[in-house]
Amino acid sequence: MVTHEDVLKIANLAKLSVAPEELDGLTKDMNEIIAFADTVSAASADVSDFDNINGLSNVFREDVPVPSYRREDILKNAESSEDGYFLVRRRR
Repeated sequence: MVTHEDVLKIANLAKLSVAPEELDGLTKDMNEIIAFADTVSAASADVSDFDNINGLSNVFREDVPVPSYRREDILKNAESSEDGYFLVRRRR
């Protein structure tokens, strides 16, 4: 269990100032955080129920190549182009 002295020691190490009226709240919060960490630590890692909670097997579509647009069609709206490439201004 975290005490007021522990919170003050941690605050001192972190170079933080803690007002006396914040001490109770911080102590309570630290104890809750440590209790949560203990709960997570105690959880069994052997259960594989969380591997696939939606029951999906392969939700990815097949990767099928499709023809691209013609280069001229792509470049017709370009501000400037040269040798089939977009020309862009250099940023300073």
